[in-house]
Amino acid sequence: MTDNSKFDSWVQRYVDGQATSEEVRQLTEQLRCSEQSRQRFIELMNLDSALHATLVDADRHPDHNAAVPELRHVSRSIEIDSTWSSRFGRRTFALLAVLGVLLVLVAGWWPMSSGENFATVRSAEGVAELPNAGPLPAGWHEVKAGMVELVTTRHAEIVIEAPARFRFESAQQLRLDYGRLVAKVPPAAQGFTVLTPTGDAIDLGTNFGVDVARGGDAEIHVFQGAVIAQGNGGTRHRNLKDGEALQLSMHTDRELALRTTAFIQSEEVALLHAALAAGQHNQSQAAFTQLKQDPALIALLDFESGDLPAGTYRMVQGRWPGSRAPEFVNQGDHMQLDVGGDRDWPQLTMAAWVRLDQLGAPYQSLLHTDGWNSTPGQVHWMVTSHTTMRLALYGNTLSPESIEREHFPDSRTSVLPEQGRWAHLAAVYDSDRKTVRFYLNGKFDSETRQEIAHPARLGSAQIGNWDLHDRKLSGRIDELILLGRAMSDAEIEALFIAGNPYGKL
Repeated sequence: MTDNSKFDSWVQRYVDGQATSEEVRQLTEQLRCSEQSRQRFIELMNLDSALHATLVDADRHPDHNAAVPELRHVSRSIEIDSTWSSRFGRRTFALLAVLGVLLVLVAGWWPMSSGENFATVRSAEGVAELPNAGPLPAGWHEVKAGMVELVTTRHAEIVIEAPARFRFESAQQLRLDYGRLVAKVPPAAQGFTVLTPTGDAIDLGTNFGVDVARGGDAEIHVFQGAVIAQGNGGTRHRNLKDGEALQLSMHTDRELALRTTAFIQSEEVALLHAALAAGQHNQSQAAFTQLKQDPALIALLDFESGDLPAGTYRMVQGRWPGSRAPEFVNQGDHMQLDVGGDRDWPQLTMAAWVRLDQLGAPYQSLLHTDGWNSTPGQVHWMVTSHTTMRLALYGNTLSPESIEREHFPDSRTSVLPEQGRWAHLAAVYDSDRKTVRFYLNGKFDSETRQEIAHPARLGSAQIGNWDLHDRKLSGRIDELILLGRAMSDAEIEALFIAGNPYGKL
């Protein structure tokens, strides 16, 4: 029997669970010592993907005398995911039970060098803990604010948003304790793996995102290509393709709706970087300071102080690198407010920067007062299932010539093109003029006239979930403004221009 046929026989018998202890020992030794055998193993697996980068990389590390873990006998009676079977064949994925062991075998021969640099910092905006450029220091990195753009030695591009804690364990492995990242992986870096507390994301040549809440489960979102999602212990595997997402818990997995727009891609990083360099943030701060002095100000929330409103939400990066904003994801996520007191507001301007992850049903609740159905003038501001803005006041009615489809003032322009980017939404109500005016990114959109127009009433209110059945918010909100007067078209436009994180587009 030739050397190749003998090696092939060992692999086949091991996969079938029929290998003797001596055959397992010989297979282990052959893989440990021979780069050619590792290449042959890849061919047998017919898996030009995650293993390729990891196994071939082994010959670059000289320490082949380190302790090698022992292969165990493995039965081939494995539950195979049908989506994998159709793509690679059932025989290939029966082998997945042993791949985890073999990866440890091949990739674990050398200790991680604490002094080795596996990535370079391309940019670090709003990050105090890292250099703005240059080699990324080895070890753990805890980023409290901002975002960092990294490039690995194999040219994988990584964008990490704060708050985050991470470290590189090799050029092909990044451990993410918590935080949010996007990885754009070229062919040379296939096999790049993100390790999390509840499972791993193994690249198959992709653009994907990983989100880990502090002390929470990992989410894997595939924007392009494919990723192997592997639960802790290597006992659960799922092949995720374009447009699919999965939550990895300690013992179970759960399919999720894709949240592409919850992640900042490298193209957006370039826009944010250019705007900061042009002094856009300083311009925004000056406008913010001026607003705080407006005598008609009801509320101005930038969410930067430590005294945050009550509710269920997650604080993540705001529209400026280094800033903060609340994020709402799950059905019950909300923020409780008490604004405006127990009084009438004949005029009301509402404006906010929002980054919406999902649109359509249910309604996206920007601000809903709790007194709806009890007092005329109670305010509900939202994005509807038609992806347009709505400003509804309880007890108000539309004028006979209105063209609204659902009996409430709605904008004409969809906010859908702005999904996944920071967008400025504004609505101006005037009960004396009986009008509602809508604005998208500083531009006047439409005006709706009303037959009955009560003064606005605020008080106890919520951002996000207001009704478990059809009111939620999927995304982030930043710099919410409530003003007890009607801002002009020029003022709304100036507000947008000053606060635009992308600068002059």
